[in-house]
Amino acid sequence: MHSSHRYRWATPGDVNAFFGLVIDNLAGLVLTVSLLATVFGYPADFALGHLVPGTAVGVVVGDLLFTWMAFRLARRTGRTDVTAMPLGLDTPSTFGMVFFVLGPAFRSALERGLAEEEAARHAWHVGMCLIVASGFFKLACSFLAGPIRRIVPRAGLLGSLAAIALALITFLPILKIVASPLAGLVALGITLATLTARLPFPGRLPGALAAVVIGGAIQYLGVRVGWIPAGEAHVAIDPAAAMWPTEWLRALRFEWLAAWNDAVHYLPIAIPFALGTVVGGIDCTESAAAAGDEYHTGRVIAVEGLATVIAGACGGVIQTTPYIGHPAYKAMGGRAAYTLATAVFIGLAGLTGSFAWLYQVIPEPAILPVLVFIGIEITAQSFHATPERHYPAVAVACIPALAALSKIQTDGLLAAGAKPAGPLLIDLFAVRILAAGFIVTSLVWAGLVAALVDRTLRAAAGWCLVAAAFTLVGVMHSPFADGRLFLPWKLDGLPPEATGRGPLELAASYGLLAVLFAAWSLWPAADRDHSSP
Repeated sequence: MHSSHRYRWATPGDVNAFFGLVIDNLAGLVLTVSLLATVFGYPADFALGHLVPGTAVGVVVGDLLFTWMAFRLARRTGRTDVTAMPLGLDTPSTFGMVFFVLGPAFRSALERGLAEEEAARHAWHVGMCLIVASGFFKLACSFLAGPIRRIVPRAGLLGSLAAIALALITFLPILKIVASPLAGLVALGITLATLTARLPFPGRLPGALAAVVIGGAIQYLGVRVGWIPAGEAHVAIDPAAAMWPTEWLRALRFEWLAAWNDAVHYLPIAIPFALGTVVGGIDCTESAAAAGDEYHTGRVIAVEGLATVIAGACGGVIQTTPYIGHPAYKAMGGRAAYTLATAVFIGLAGLTGSFAWLYQVIPEPAILPVLVFIGIEITAQSFHATPERHYPAVAVACIPALAALSKIQTDGLLAAGAKPAGPLLIDLFAVRILAAGFIVTSLVWAGLVAALVDRTLRAAAGWCLVAAAFTLVGVMHSPFADGRLFLPWKLDGLPPEATGRGPLELAASYGLLAVLFAAWSLWPAADRDHSSP
């Protein structure tokens, strides 16, 4: 029965919800520009003028649509306390796009002799192609969300996200936090107390805002009095020169489509991240329903897909996704004003260029704890939403991500002039092939272990066949330094250390396992209950 009361779309609780959602999005934008500039030497001014505005557009579109959906739900149900679904930049794919797509594409273009700006433009175009492809993939999944969820075990889908959350989202920021502990550890402590433990901060100041303000104040005071070594928080830029960017409008000429051939071999990285956001969107919708807000799952996925396509077409390089914290935003008292305000704030910051001032002012040690919180929450949610018997599958999914983390570190050493030889060279090659396509590897390995735990040996054999097929074309375990796809009969240029570990041998190994498990399934005791010893 519909109520005659009007929808209270703005309440004092929207203030806390707004700061939480905005700081999450700002952290993603700061992280993208900072990592590209510091790790790969990508020109920060180019990123601010080309990558940031389009990425912000995706947040604007998604949050405006979710705001409209909240009004629509309130009108349909007659309820006055409907909370809009929160949407923002997807943190796992932020790391994935920076470390495994944009950065490598930029370096590869430099190695081919392109000038720095042209190399940056090429990497931007590659990223746009992949974001648009991810968006269309998510739009297709909006019609197939149910079957996808039934076919792929939750341990596989969430295990790969937990792997990224632990190895990349949590570990890499922790390194910078420990390197600047006065500001970093204090901000981290406030973040964990307010966001993880949900202790109210004095004066009911939003926890994320308190961490950024107090951590930032400590950083600036420490530098001023000499407790903290002076240095740039980020690569130096001229914020005034970044105001009112127009360069991103070149995306509307669709010149970026010419980079599609180079973007194709990054699809094994981009599409699994998109699949992860689809599953996350389904989980977010279910958690919203549990909190009392019954949104249509397919429409939620369609909104994030549409926002991602528009972001990519406007120059964005990070996909959007619903955030898992809907019940928390509802508990804060948030309704629809917080998503509307987030759309306005992020839109103004990205499209006017004023984000450059925020980027310059906000110290990394003060904002990185928000990412650590996100990583911890994703990991905890992955285990919480997975059946306990499948915990080993989630743990196994972390192994390829650890290899990816090792590759990031060793690539830095190699770029600095390290020259490994002998057994060490072979070990580094093993890290490379395990890290190549690690998202898919995490998903497949977790699916395999989940099938074994459930004593479904034929399903386990099926996962092995999938692994063999993916390995034969480089979706998993590509032996090439750039992780490119290939045809199994075109393997010219394999490094000498690949002997015995090439894709044909790896695929054969998975094939033998498939045969073994299929034969094992015929054994009379093979299907006994999983609680048996």
